[in-house]
Amino acid sequence: MNMSVRRARAILAAALCSGVLLAQQPYVFRTNVNLVRIVTTVKTLAGQIVGTLAKDEFEVYDNGVKQQVAVFEHQTEQALSVVLMVDTSGSTAKELKYEADSASRFFHALLGEGNLQDTAALYTFNWEVREQQPYTRDLKALDARLKLLHGEAGTAMYDAVYLAAQRLEPRQGRKVIVVVTDGGDTVSKITVHKALEAAQLADAIIYAIVVMPITNDAGRNIGGEHALEFMAEGTGGRCFQPTVGAELDKAFNAIVTELRTQYLLGYYPQNVPLNKDRFHKLEVRVARPDLRVSARNGYYGEVESGRGGSPEDRVTVSPDRQQKPTKKR
Repeated sequence: MNMSVRRARAILAAALCSGVLLAQQPYVFRTNVNLVRIVTTVKTLAGQIVGTLAKDEFEVYDNGVKQQVAVFEHQTEQALSVVLMVDTSGSTAKELKYEADSASRFFHALLGEGNLQDTAALYTFNWEVREQQPYTRDLKALDARLKLLHGEAGTAMYDAVYLAAQRLEPRQGRKVIVVVTDGGDTVSKITVHKALEAAQLADAIIYAIVVMPITNDAGRNIGGEHALEFMAEGTGGRCFQPTVGAELDKAFNAIVTELRTQYLLGYYPQNVPLNKDRFHKLEVRVARPDLRVSARNGYYGEVESGRGGSPEDRVTVSPDRQQKPTKKR
């Protein structure tokens, strides 16, 4: 047997042996390299904001598995993109002037200090959602649009949140949706769950301001208020229920204060177990029992298909993507 034949047989035998070894090896999950970002607010039980915690005082859990915090920013200076959505349905007509005045003061406080890259956009919603002012730092332009608000027709609140989230999704930095409404939804095509999903996909925080009517309406529908609380809690935001005037200003001021006193936590998922769907449950904890944490309760990642759904399969997450995921929850 010549040398070339013996050599070919040796190579073939090695390849077959390697194939057997590969077939016997268990499926090895890949460590995901995408950074998961969580904007977090910490308060005392009395509601005072705490902005002095250190990195090692936080714990992050992804689907119940503790993660190592790789990125930590204290009182984050990341640029803000804020969408203010004002309900201009017929039921809000009496309050609109007061709301516009408070919104103007909110814009001036928000853009008057902080990161020079901060921007705000103004949308209104009644039976349809309208962009009144694209993202800008021009306070005169925002004030001019606020003066034109008037109330009419129905309320597409969930559609408004959904659209705002889609417009925010490709933007960099922190993303915030502030909804000013009397709480009801009458004509939306999008459900509250789809609206929340869109906000979580965009990594946006929802703050809801449910303005109590000037005259007490004992028969008011509070279903929309509960839906707003649901969306706010799911994104790490808050729900306020002020009357117009000083209480409304106080709600706007509280939002500005929180946005200026937040923590940014980031981690690279490790050993995250497979989910039946793309939703990952997030939990942020602090050791001190006298503090409470506000952060989004989850995010959407894509499930990586394995060999026959074996227990070694793991989830590949993509919270920082610019494209929408190919699979839906």
